[in-house]
Amino acid sequence: MAAPVFAFDGAPVNPKDATIPVVTTLPGAAGAVRTKVPPQVATPETSLSALQYAAEGGHPIAQWKLGRMYANGDGVAQDDLRAFEYFSRIANAHAEDSPSAPQAQIVANAFVALGRYYLAGIPNSKVKADPDRAREMFSYAASYFGNADAQYDLARLYLKTPDASREDFRYGARWLGLAAQKGQHQAQALLGQMLFNGDRLPRQAARGLMWLTLARDSAGVDEVWIKESYNRAFAKASDDDRAMALQMLEQWVQGRRE
Repeated sequence: MAAPVFAFDGAPVNPKDATIPVVTTLPGAAGAVRTKVPPQVATPETSLSALQYAAEGGHPIAQWKLGRMYANGDGVAQDDLRAFEYFSRIANAHAEDSPSAPQAQIVANAFVALGRYYLAGIPNSKVKADPDRAREMFSYAASYFGNADAQYDLARLYLKTPDASREDFRYGARWLGLAAQKGQHQAQALLGQMLFNGDRLPRQAARGLMWLTLARDSAGVDEVWIKESYNRAFAKASDDDRAMALQMLEQWVQGRRE
């Protein structure tokens, strides 16, 4: 393809997207103690006690691993509130780290995790559903760190708001296009659906089928909606659309290699 579906120069399309959000840790949370952390804390074989020690020392990788463990109930009792706390520590301590810093991806992922908690809330806790707060988290990770998952989540907020304005849709479409170009398969699937069906965008069946094909190839086993969306589009597509989509796919793969 000669150019992305949506032009985007990497700068926030909404001034609010560049605002640094302040994450408030929960009352009684232990403060981070800056101590030297043994290098082995970042290995998969690290014990829970070593991870906890490193996390208390302010090590973002350890905090991220513990946050994911408590979020998923992996080796520990599932506890969203504890996960939220670990993600909050990362966000508070590293929000202004350089996007090129070694831990930048972890920091961005922590903002995304916090955004998703604010989007749904945590039952029986002080973390209530707060879409505006969620948007702040996604916006910062999307604009400052360039995180594709945050860009996708932010796009969905703009696109799915019941009273979304034309301006909201424009923001959402541009974030969606950027995430898709970065290889975020859920963004590729949603963009493919919209383009193939002409859903609030000029219909481009071949390009939509191309995005859906890319998304299908990366979808997890539980992401049935992506595979079903691809199957519906492929069945409706004309022979010309399929041939053009294949050509676009070849250009996409070649472009990624270069």
